[in-house]
Order: sequence, then C-alpha cells, then structure tokens
Amino acid sequence: QVQLVESGGGLVQAGGSLRLSCAASGRTFSSYAMAWFRQAPGKEREFVAGITQSGTNTYSADSVKGRFTISRDNAKNTVYLQMNSLKPEDTAVYYCAAGNIYTTAQNLYKNWGQGTQVTVSS
Repeated sequence: QVQLVESGGGLVQAGGSLRLSCAASGRTFSSYAMAWFRQAPGKEREFVAGITQSGTNTYSADSVKGRFTISRDNAKNTVYLQMNSLKPEDTAVYYCAAGNIYTTAQNLYKNWGQGTQVTVSS
C-alpha cells in the first residue's frame, strides 16, 4: 500500500509552466510503476504520462508529448510532472497513481492521490 499526495497545481497563462509533485508514503515506493492522469470538466479521465519502477522508461500521451515530462526520485519517494508550453486544453484536475504494472490503463492503478487543479488561461 502506498499513499499519494499531489501538489503544485495552480493558475497559469498559456505558454507557461508548472511542475506537479506527488509525494508517496510507504517503504515500497520503488516497487510501483507511477503515472499521471487528468480529468477535464465534462470529459473522461485520461492518461497523461507513466514511468517504470526504476524510472528507466517513460511514456506520454500524444497530446502532451514534447511538452510534459514525467520523472521520479525514489530516494525522495516522489514523482514529478514537468509541464511546459501549457495550453488551455490542459486545464484539468491532475492525479498521480501507483500500480504494479507499467500501463496506460487507469483501472490497473489501485492507489490514487486526491488530485490537484491545473487551470491554463488563454
């Protein structure tokens, strides 16, 4: 079991940057694949980016590829999402999640944070 708490959200102008953090409690953080998902108003929750347990491999959704970067620091029990060149369509609640499998499928992630709001103005 791992508990996750996101932070770093806020209101930014289009073209700006934010870095989201997800702090994990527990002694087995490095055993989890981690991912970021987001849910915009009126839309389904969608995969944003994922990272393997060791941080060796990452994958990002096409909508954010080249703009967002996921990373992790296992020594700090933290996963990050660096968001650059933000667009209004990036506005959403962003969630971090932990799972046993490196995957884009949200139903395979069993541990979720509370979410942090990101709002991008035009």
